[in-house]
Amino acid sequence: MSSDTRTIRLTMAQALVRHLAAQFIETGDGRERLCGGGFAIFGHGNVTCLGEALYEFRKELPIWRGQNEQSMAMAAIAYAKQKLRRRFMFATASAGPGTTNMLTSAAIAHTNRLPLLLLCGDSYATRLPDPVLQQVEHFGNPTLSVTDAFKSVSRYWDRISHPAQLLQSLPVAIATLLDPADCGPAFLALPQDVQGWAYDYPVEFFAERTHRIRRQPPDGRDIVEAAALLKTAERPVIIAGGGIQYSGAAEILSHFAEAHNIPVVETIAGRANLVFDHRLNCGPIGVTGSNSANAIAAKADVILAIGTRLQDFTTGSWTAFSRDARLITVNVCRFDAGKHLALPVVGDARLAIGELSTALGRYSASTSWTDFASTEQAAWNAYVDENISPRDRDGGNRPMSYAQVIGAVNALCDPRDRVVTAAGGLPAEVAANWRTKSPGTVDVEFGYSCMGYEIAGGWGARIAQLESEPSNDTIVLVGDGSYLLLNSDIYSSVLTAKKLIIIVCDNGGFAVINKLQNNTGNISFNNLIKDCNIEGEPFAVDFGAHARSMGAEAETVTSITALKEAFLRAKAATRTYVISLQVDAFDGWTTEGHTWWEVGTPAVSNRPEVRHSHESVERGRKNQRAGI
Repeated sequence: MSSDTRTIRLTMAQALVRHLAAQFIETGDGRERLCGGGFAIFGHGNVTCLGEALYEFRKELPIWRGQNEQSMAMAAIAYAKQKLRRRFMFATASAGPGTTNMLTSAAIAHTNRLPLLLLCGDSYATRLPDPVLQQVEHFGNPTLSVTDAFKSVSRYWDRISHPAQLLQSLPVAIATLLDPADCGPAFLALPQDVQGWAYDYPVEFFAERTHRIRRQPPDGRDIVEAAALLKTAERPVIIAGGGIQYSGAAEILSHFAEAHNIPVVETIAGRANLVFDHRLNCGPIGVTGSNSANAIAAKADVILAIGTRLQDFTTGSWTAFSRDARLITVNVCRFDAGKHLALPVVGDARLAIGELSTALGRYSASTSWTDFASTEQAAWNAYVDENISPRDRDGGNRPMSYAQVIGAVNALCDPRDRVVTAAGGLPAEVAANWRTKSPGTVDVEFGYSCMGYEIAGGWGARIAQLESEPSNDTIVLVGDGSYLLLNSDIYSSVLTAKKLIIIVCDNGGFAVINKLQNNTGNISFNNLIKDCNIEGEPFAVDFGAHARSMGAEAETVTSITALKEAFLRAKAATRTYVISLQVDAFDGWTTEGHTWWEVGTPAVSNRPEVRHSHESVERGRKNQRAGI
């Protein structure tokens, strides 16, 4: 303790942890600690100093030990998403490979605008012992470290080269994590020697502070202009993105759509903004969307895009809309609001929707337009009914498909159960076939489309879910490819008593990319296991046996009926339960609902099928909007 009562002598690591533990957040339930804890794998770069500091605050900031640095950070991301960006967790790794393992996770958080605090070991600030274990030397720049690699995937980046720098840097990092517009990963490089250096910190730095998520009101002039344009619309449509959930605007979106009789379509990130049977919910839009949403979007004359960054899978690479359609964007992030010469309304979605509704007054879209939307909606629902059915029209059994698996799980899950998936074929199949029973219950990581997020993300989501909805389940849908890439958090979930229900859909490799390969005229090559460079016969992995070896309960099923029975057993189980099954790699895909998608194809090829595919792709380009 310093002799000056206005200061306290601490190491930099101790000060970091103590300040973090003193931060709180206002939520609908009152006041909670802002940081939900952290995920840590210790090494020589973070165990002796940061580890010592974390031990002292292990009750205030619970630490979970993962099995892989990348998956730990993914779990932290899923936790923050479940908490609607109102709380976050950190992930810490040692210097070297532990740190670089988390680059991919930082990119996920950056792309999806999600808070993630990364605390990573670094080389010595003094450079006296250089080169040290795991240091990557740069001959012409001794200041350069592997931690610099995170600059391209961080919203905020700093290297703490003196303990006093923490006084400025840590509060700014926290502010970044809480900023609705600039939210994303904050990265602090922590040199190994500086972590243990002592400094007389002002006691005020450790006073409890309660934060509030800022709600940015839109400019009134932008609201007036947007309302004036929307009033001219004969065929308006709302694109509802993930930002609606972070704003807590799902309910007001529903009221807005009803008051002004405007059809709503959802992005992948915005799935579960409305329940599936809402009369104006016309389904998912885009490349992996629905016939109903895409038919409406193609005819719309004014598009109101709320809380979406308008990714190419939403816009069909900007072919989903008429060239003459006018675009209004509502987004708290100026960067996202200003895309494609839109009329931007920069501000919080909940506030903007309310003000826009007031400005619209008695405006209502015509019943002929909503009748058209309802007809399309009914036709799509009928298609999904057939798509998820385990039987053909003639009564014969069909091979199991993703859609059938999704339909079976969807039918039996509770309204507040959370489904988590990512990458591969499942995002498209969930987007098209999942029927939302309760808002905010779907997490499809498709912003960065990262394989391996599923089980790790499920673990993080489950930690968050148990804090507020302990009676519900977290359901993970994962393909065999992603499972083999990153499955170790099955063990984590068992060790920490964070039960998951994991459905493993085995189609013998990377089947969705094989489908893309075939659809562009190419021969199956290096995607399905049987088409890879292997010595010997391909064989199916016994996923059940593998999961049981990590402490989970598991079984393998061969029919949809058996899947339903197994799922009910999984619901009743008290620990992680894995159900594996084989799905059709070729004919089991949802074939309707797709828009054009720009994908690079060879202009020159020896294969006529490839040349034909290239010509087809180029023909589809005629409807592409060029920034207007």
